[in-house]
Amino acid sequence: MAQDTLTSILPITFRGKLMLESELKKLIHEERPQIIKAIEEARAHGDISENAEYDAAKERQGMIEGRIGEIQGKLAGVEAVDPATIKADKIVFGASVEIQDTETDEKSNYQIVGVDEADVKKGMISIISPLSRAMIGKKVADLVTVQSPKGDKEYEILAFKYV
Repeated sequence: MAQDTLTSILPITFRGKLMLESELKKLIHEERPQIIKAIEEARAHGDISENAEYDAAKERQGMIEGRIGEIQGKLAGVEAVDPATIKADKIVFGASVEIQDTETDEKSNYQIVGVDEADVKKGMISIISPLSRAMIGKKVADLVTVQSPKGDKEYEILAFKYV
């Protein structure tokens, strides 16, 4: 049982944890009260069986409560990591990695982050993405191969750091 608990803990950066906590606070203290008020106003319009405003507000309430539960569950199962404190001689969670496509010589920089903080446009890729999984445990000058819809892509690891 203890082994199952350990494997279900996902890493997240402190930045990612703060982002989730901020969203949770907004949902609980702003959006939840607003939707309760909207439901009360819709009820005041009379028969709720044919009240589109009421139905929409109840649907929105369900979405808000679902997201609150989802975030609370995620926060209970994450371990916040400060990448700047990591001292590793290989790529692990939190690493900022510079890679080069061996075919096109195009260089890219990515930080390996938690699932909820991934944003490829900002150079942050999820720990569970194929590229992250290929890079974990590698060192500078290692080659990694990633399967993509267009076929296998090979990258060389140029550098990595923890910031």
